[in-house]
Amino acid sequence: MPYKRVMLKLSGEALAGETKYGIDDSKVQILAKMVAEIHKLGVELAVVIGGGNYWRGRTNPQMDRVTADQIGMLATTMNAMTVADAVGKLNVDCRVLNAISMPTISEPYIQKKAVRYLENKTVLFFAGGTGSPFFSTDSGAALRAAEINADVMLKATQVDGVYDKDPNQFSDAKRYSKISLQDVMSNGLAVVDATAAALCNDNNIPLIVFSIKDPNNVIRIIQGEDLGTLVLP
Repeated sequence: MPYKRVMLKLSGEALAGETKYGIDDSKVQILAKMVAEIHKLGVELAVVIGGGNYWRGRTNPQMDRVTADQIGMLATTMNAMTVADAVGKLNVDCRVLNAISMPTISEPYIQKKAVRYLENKTVLFFAGGTGSPFFSTDSGAALRAAEINADVMLKATQVDGVYDKDPNQFSDAKRYSKISLQDVMSNGLAVVDATAAALCNDNNIPLIVFSIKDPNNVIRIIQGEDLGTLVLP
């Protein structure tokens, strides 16, 4: 395998059905089987799942931003627990490590403990973002990727890579096969937020942006297939 330790970032919408809200169990089962297949390859896998299928608090101008972000952290916890439960039923050892203290339902995130779990081939689901408001789950994933010394961060999206403009709006949009994080930041490309980009850049973590419409794309990338856009520090 070209990558020994992988951080996989999924959006909450990857778990939702046609309504784009809540949980579609068929999507959960597909993702759980994908995680189990990656585990069989011997790859050390950590997963961060956003909470957008439950909560988009930032769109509510009447709500305090800190409160909105804290509710979003709860949404990521629900998603992590949901997928971890499905993965565990496939006889894969997995744990939910939470940046928020919820000792009766998840373990606290401790960096050294997380690394030991990964070394023992336990699949980890990081919940609760960074544990602080004003940070996206992309930033949380990049932070955890740096802390566990991940070889790569895979960001699953609804498009097949990084484009110079929105491919859903412009038919002449150009997809990059490779681009630098510096160019992503300087050109304002909507790949990850500035904090996540800086964390990946400063910690020399390559980022691969690809389409999750076919969940097997994750396995193909981990096996070395050239898919999506490689974003280099």
